[in-house]
Amino acid sequence: MKVLITGSAGFIGSNLAGRLLARGDEVIGIDNLNDYYDVNLKKARLARNTTHKNYTDVRVDLENRAEIARIFEKYKPNRVVNLAAQAGVRYSLENPHAYVDTNIVGFVNILEGCRHNGVEHLVYASSSSVYGANTKMPFSVHHNVDHPVSLYAASKKANELMAHTYSHLFRIPTTGLRFFTVYGPWGRPDMALFMFTKNILAGQPINVFNYGKHRRDFTYIDDIVEGVVRILDKVPEPNPEWSSDAPDSASSNAPFKIYNIGNNEPVELMHYIKVLEDCLGKKAEMNMLPLQPGDVPDTYADVQDLVKDVGYKPATSVEDGVARFVEWYREYFKV
Repeated sequence: MKVLITGSAGFIGSNLAGRLLARGDEVIGIDNLNDYYDVNLKKARLARNTTHKNYTDVRVDLENRAEIARIFEKYKPNRVVNLAAQAGVRYSLENPHAYVDTNIVGFVNILEGCRHNGVEHLVYASSSSVYGANTKMPFSVHHNVDHPVSLYAASKKANELMAHTYSHLFRIPTTGLRFFTVYGPWGRPDMALFMFTKNILAGQPINVFNYGKHRRDFTYIDDIVEGVVRILDKVPEPNPEWSSDAPDSASSNAPFKIYNIGNNEPVELMHYIKVLEDCLGKKAEMNMLPLQPGDVPDTYADVQDLVKDVGYKPATSVEDGVARFVEWYREYFKV
């Protein structure tokens, strides 16, 4: 297949691109290499794929409507995976406009590209953050998610609504993936594991929010990529049992689907830190702090639909995943 991936220099995007190239697909990778975090890390991720004969590297902002339209017209991808987004819950409190530009304006440009170029399937990144103020566990794609607690979460919920509109109006098959706290080698420097590792090795204290009582459904990068590939290969169809009297939020009478991708095993933050300390052979000095605005105390993914539809459930333990991250971190940063 010819697959267009946005966010191709990102954590998930670069790993997904490598996986698709390895199985023989052609990849068109779009990224703007913005400076939200270390551009050199993004370039290093890209370098793993750009030498491949089936990889095309494109530098563009998603909100550039004319350029995105030109790229779709030029390359005519069979399928699209939209992973480019302004990420981060906390940053959305400081720079809300970045989320509208990339996550809303950029996403409608992707939808329009799919609409006008016969794309067979659009897979896009949503987030566990859409569950917002929900407290019923585990989080199910069949639950109502109308109470986001950050603009980032609201933008991801908006993506799901926008995708459904295009599936309904133009019969474009779309699948939204609610990722749960992705971690592992080549991860994002603004994520807890990366910041904790950096500070512990430097002898600096780490900020532990919610006094360490967070529970997160930490999901290892290879498990995420496996799930994305399986979903990409499964084009959604209208649900014949969908009822407008009792609408199911995870499907539709249009070719539209939503899935959780999580480890289905929440881990308390203090245990996660303990595993990291063991892997580093060094204790952390901790600043215990209250829950931050826009954050949620717990996440826990119900992945029954993923298991049922594509026969897959993420299963890497945090012990194995954190150990692999630490091994990569020491090698990459020579520490």
